[in-house]
Amino acid sequence: MLAQMSIEEKVGQVIQPEWKTIKPEEVTKYHIGSIENGGGAVPGGNKHSTVKDWLDLIEPYYQASVVPGKKVTIPLIWASDAVHGHNNVYGATLFPHNIGLGAAHDPELLRRIGEVTAAEVRSTGMDWTFAPTIAVARDDRWGRSYESYSEDPNIVSQYAAAMVAGIQGTGSDFLGPDHVIATAKHFLGDGSTDGGRDQGDSTVSEADLSRLHGAPYVQAINTGTQSVMASFNSWHGVKLHANKALLTDVLKGRMGFDGFIMGDWLAHGQIPGCSNSDCSVAFNAGLDIFNQPQDWKALYDNLVRQVKSGEIPKSRLDDAVRRILRVKFRMGVFDAPSPANRATSLQPIGTPAHRAVAREAVRKSLVLLKNNGVLPIRPNATVLVAGDGANSIAMQSGGWTLSWQGADNGPNDFPGATSIYEGLKAQIEASGGQALLSPDGTSPQKPDVAIVVFGEKPYAEFMGDQSDVALHHNNVESLELIRNLKKQGIPVVAVMMSGRPLYVNPQINAADAFVEAWLPGSEGAGVADVLLSRPDGTPQYDFQGRLSFSWPKRPDQTPLNIGDAAYDPQFAYGFGLSYATRVVTPILPEVADTTRYGERNVYYTKGEVWNGYRLWLGDSNAPRMDYVGTKTTLYGSAGLMAEPQSDGAVHLAWNGKSKAWAEMGANKPSDIAREANGAMLLSLNLRINVPPTSDVRLGVGSASVPITRVLKSLAPGAYATIAVPLSCFKGQDLAATPTILHLETGGSLDLSLADVRLTETKAGAACPTE
Repeated sequence: MLAQMSIEEKVGQVIQPEWKTIKPEEVTKYHIGSIENGGGAVPGGNKHSTVKDWLDLIEPYYQASVVPGKKVTIPLIWASDAVHGHNNVYGATLFPHNIGLGAAHDPELLRRIGEVTAAEVRSTGMDWTFAPTIAVARDDRWGRSYESYSEDPNIVSQYAAAMVAGIQGTGSDFLGPDHVIATAKHFLGDGSTDGGRDQGDSTVSEADLSRLHGAPYVQAINTGTQSVMASFNSWHGVKLHANKALLTDVLKGRMGFDGFIMGDWLAHGQIPGCSNSDCSVAFNAGLDIFNQPQDWKALYDNLVRQVKSGEIPKSRLDDAVRRILRVKFRMGVFDAPSPANRATSLQPIGTPAHRAVAREAVRKSLVLLKNNGVLPIRPNATVLVAGDGANSIAMQSGGWTLSWQGADNGPNDFPGATSIYEGLKAQIEASGGQALLSPDGTSPQKPDVAIVVFGEKPYAEFMGDQSDVALHHNNVESLELIRNLKKQGIPVVAVMMSGRPLYVNPQINAADAFVEAWLPGSEGAGVADVLLSRPDGTPQYDFQGRLSFSWPKRPDQTPLNIGDAAYDPQFAYGFGLSYATRVVTPILPEVADTTRYGERNVYYTKGEVWNGYRLWLGDSNAPRMDYVGTKTTLYGSAGLMAEPQSDGAVHLAWNGKSKAWAEMGANKPSDIAREANGAMLLSLNLRINVPPTSDVRLGVGSASVPITRVLKSLAPGAYATIAVPLSCFKGQDLAATPTILHLETGGSLDLSLADVRLTETKAGAACPTE
């Protein structure tokens, strides 16, 4: 087959666009071999798209790959990030994220999860999932920690084999009609970067790279994974996408991997000397398929040119295409019907049988950290269910759920799913008890017990990176809620949902029982199965979860891993209480910390600066004066005044007597380079009280854009949001920017600033002009 293919046909096989940027007829013209849908790339922009909507989207692309008249016909395959179930699809079964599954210590359960996921992926006509993630996370500041099963490579290795076996099948069922291609990712060392920085640099030794981070790949390859995804990160300064020694010599050579190496989202463009559309370096290093969701046509042209000029050896191109064809033959795509005509397509997803597996996974993943006699709860009790996570399937599901970040989901986005409150309510009311939902903890009647559900808001990838392991969302509020209930004499069970172990000793001390629920997914009823007893008071299910990550005793205690020379965790790796063994937890040490924590990349909201950021005022006489929450005026000309408003906004008034500015930043430079790569926006929610009389510029660090026209277009007296792509701030090194916001004018301007944060990209976002 290779001998009959032209260079152009071969190059088409090694490029993977996202479906939004390619038309079916272009699949034919450019001989495209695979397509993906990224997080949130749903048919027609409708995240409630049905299974049939997905199939109707995919079928024309497939048909375009098999049009008659070609010398060589190679069917297209379709990939999706089904990382905790088929999580991009409305109504799918959502399993706990990997960190929770790691606590279950049950490889056989993982195999069944892989089977269910593969069946639901197949139902939509897709062939391939970018899962499992088999990173060994060693620094819990990393925003992808929840995608890791454990800090222990032994658990990750067992799970790598089990999940690949479930997704792809084994023996006579290997890559059968009910299975899809698995992807072991991200090769290599993504869980070992300095400071837990996503896409950062790993400086671990080669011995540790192999022993800790390479071990799971041995099991994934031995089980037959057909795809390995190269990682964004570097190892000792060399990007993995450019590391021939690791991709070719080690992975393909020493480890004997005979499938294909898939690139990560535009990761090749981060290699020095490369761009998103031009990177022979990555291909010559061993990358077989470029993940090029955007400017794929230019990449196609450059690859064709580079092969013809000899910059890319023809043998390297043949090796990549041979691997792709090999996997496609193993997958049976040359003999299989089109997606619309497969027996596995249009099968029900989110079925009771599939959800039962997910509910079992929730039960087995819960870790009991404290129980001073309040659990289990009799189901005929009056139970107050409080906290902002009590009735939030979005918080349960976390990132990579219907969208990339998972932060824009609501109660109508999860048909068939069950929140923790709904799971409790069903069992309690069936036994004659009463479940009272009150997020703020107020109740007209005194309950027998309260369950407070709180934790992290959804995030994905670098958006979850932190500078420490403190709880950055609802930290103060959750503690106050628990303490207020306790003051009323109400026993409290705290349930935390998080993507990593966190320092929450004050909450643990304040509550009578504390349960770590991780990110349980769509089946919140699994929590009720363990918290509630049978009518006679005996447990329905005991706690089986045991920590697969060490738990910190301070916010700054990271990295923290079993085997460390000075290992001193709050709860050690493997810890977990049970009903069978009663233990009274003593008061834990608490660390004084005055920092106000909020979601990552939120700088000002609710009347306060967050996450260690500060608001400064400045002009030529006083370049930086702290605003501390009371009325503050610059010296001299008094060119700028700031004062708090009752609605939580800060009132900023420029008098036009001199050029002055308001800016936000931290004591050390901020790294938002990855957010810029992800096309994120600097978002300001503000109200114009008096329009500007002169030019106004919005800056990040030393770079700025004009926003005068934008501000003048806003209706005075009403809050509105303006959002500018970070890519507009050219000239500033966004990996080390001294300020995250700089708002400057030499004229008069009066506005109220209510919120400053980074947000996901949106259609039509563009750089403002004069």
